[in-house]
Amino acid sequence: MEPNLDKNQLSAIERMHNGCILVGEVGSGKSRTAIGYYTRKLKEGDIYVITTAKKRDTKEWDDEFEPFGITNYHVDSWNNIKKYVDVRDSFFIFDEQRLVGCGTWVKTFYKIAKKNKWILLTATPGDAWSDYIPVFVANGFYRNKTEFSYSHIVYKPYLKFPVIDRYVNEGELIRHRNETLIFLDTNKRAEKIKHDIRVSYDKELYKKVFKERWDIYDDEPISEPGKLCYLLRKVVNSDKSRIDAVTQLLVENPKTIIFYNFTYELNILREVAQGLGYEIGEWNGEKHLEVPTSDKWVYLAQYTAASEGWNCITTNVTIFYSQSYSYRTTVQAAGRIDRRNTPYSELHYYYIRSAAPIDLAIHRALSRKEDFNERSYLNRKRKEQNGRWILHMEVKGTQHLCHNNSEEARF
Repeated sequence: MEPNLDKNQLSAIERMHNGCILVGEVGSGKSRTAIGYYTRKLKEGDIYVITTAKKRDTKEWDDEFEPFGITNYHVDSWNNIKKYVDVRDSFFIFDEQRLVGCGTWVKTFYKIAKKNKWILLTATPGDAWSDYIPVFVANGFYRNKTEFSYSHIVYKPYLKFPVIDRYVNEGELIRHRNETLIFLDTNKRAEKIKHDIRVSYDKELYKKVFKERWDIYDDEPISEPGKLCYLLRKVVNSDKSRIDAVTQLLVENPKTIIFYNFTYELNILREVAQGLGYEIGEWNGEKHLEVPTSDKWVYLAQYTAASEGWNCITTNVTIFYSQSYSYRTTVQAAGRIDRRNTPYSELHYYYIRSAAPIDLAIHRALSRKEDFNERSYLNRKRKEQNGRWILHMEVKGTQHLCHNNSEEARF
């Protein structure tokens, strides 16, 4: 028994091979394609799926296996990958791959790859060549990370720790990448439309928190960099203009998913939805409610808890009330409504952000497909050249020097 696979999935299966990375957008059907690869090309051995804890707990993979009538499978999280180091002659699907660096997961992956068939699934393939090292080594292109580094990496000189300056012999790397990546094309008819909603923020409050390092909510000094960023974001994300913007969007879109970060944001969004008389569903660390089915509803989803492991085809609207620090989480969150079986021809994404420096910095990082790093942001030093601004800040010290010649530079 095998469910119908579309032409794009069948085409990908024909091109797939042991050690490949299947690349497809969130909701493109990578899981079903991976199982189809097993049933059509392997047909023997148990299947082991290493995925996120959330996908394991929500039994998302169980739903994928059921139409195939397959029962010889095991699903577990990356945190438990060491449990399977002695498995032999089986087929491993590494989902939402976490293979970066040379830690325990990578070392265990190498051992598993030597004794089993395997593929990886991802919506966000590597942007730097170093991201491919584990897969290239497991495929036998290089004996280890040291050989890869010797062949392709030039480090910046005179630094106390290694920093990559550039890559060499990139033609060879491109050839290996082309051998490894298998792209799953999609015929989604839904057009993704992004709306940039600009709002204001209280510059005086922001300045007080940043320059004076003062907690305006608890009326006490700020001593930790994480707390400083949290409070800067609270000033920005609690602004009335942002609340007014999300209120207007809900009025215009009576079935809406909203992603947020912090509890105070959840409280704001609850109050807005209640004021409009909307039914509220939630997915966060404490609640996991179903998406409502009434005519007017809002589903409040916390990034960390709800960016994966569920989907919704009863709305085509997602609002990002605040920004996530993680590029991958942002992509996954957008994918909750971006499904192959959506009945909508358009999907609308509303990104609310201000011109506050921390909002702009997060946006820049995500635009580069990078994660935002609080400590790097706060410890960044810029020297004044050609009229540009300086930012010098020691979180636990007393020095502050800030010359502003642009909106972005202030505070």
